[in-house]
Amino acid sequence: MTTTPADALLGLERPGVTVTGVLPDPAWNTRWSDIVVDPAIKRRLLSFGLFCLTQRGSLSTVSFPVHGLALLSGPPGTGKTTLAHGLAQQIAVHLADRGIADQTLFAVVDPHAFPSEFLGESQRAVGRLFNDTLPELASHGLPLVVLVDEAETLAVSRQRASFETNPVDVHRATGAVLTGADRLAAEHRNVVLVATTNDEQALDAAFLSRVDLRERFELPPLEAVARILVDTLAQVGVVMAADAPQIAEVAATCVAAGTDARQVRKLVLHAVVSNGIELALAPQSMRAEHVAALSAIFP
Repeated sequence: MTTTPADALLGLERPGVTVTGVLPDPAWNTRWSDIVVDPAIKRRLLSFGLFCLTQRGSLSTVSFPVHGLALLSGPPGTGKTTLAHGLAQQIAVHLADRGIADQTLFAVVDPHAFPSEFLGESQRAVGRLFNDTLPELASHGLPLVVLVDEAETLAVSRQRASFETNPVDVHRATGAVLTGADRLAAEHRNVVLVATTNDEQALDAAFLSRVDLRERFELPPLEAVARILVDTLAQVGVVMAADAPQIAEVAATCVAAGTDARQVRKLVLHAVVSNGIELALAPQSMRAEHVAALSAIFP
């Protein structure tokens, strides 16, 4: 096991993977607290991560097969990726508070680093990820949380793969993911994988069978939209209550239009830039009528 200082790993790029955080880091707290989802989802994710990193080492991979793999699925803009960052931070905080690990590594897999037009190259690249790159990071001995965004680009559904788009390589690359995930789970119990997808049906059935915890993110309901609006307004110094008539009206309009959480937050930007340069220079002077006018931008 290597003893490389954790800070020396920060920002270091390996094939398809970048270490983006040595945690805990207070600057990452809002990536958890500011994402408005069902609190039960957060509780399950945090409990899952802590269980995997503290208990899995004593479990039989046959009698209690835990891969350390969580899947976050749902429409774009619902906070999946940001919450994965926040989850790593919360795991690191709890491990540090309990004296289990002073630091936790967070790494991000680049989903676009693996597809290739050359037959067999995707399979080899994915094999290097799971057989070399991730095990090498895990070998430093620190808890390691890995984000695999757009997981459907790696574990493509072989049932849906088109025979017009090099299906042999698709099958082989997906097979390499499955084999690699099994090996990583068996040999490195200090790794938690958090995968995200906008299209769960695009994932291979065998990959889904390896998922330990599956959480579905939906478009925010009325109460959540109101909270998101209030939180975003507070970022520019505007204080409004979630039950203010203007907030309630905009929230209802957002829900009716199927607006995702990211778009809800951008509405506040729209209110700022649509009302002249004086408001842009002093957004804290925004008034309730500016917020109410946001309902008018929806068709």
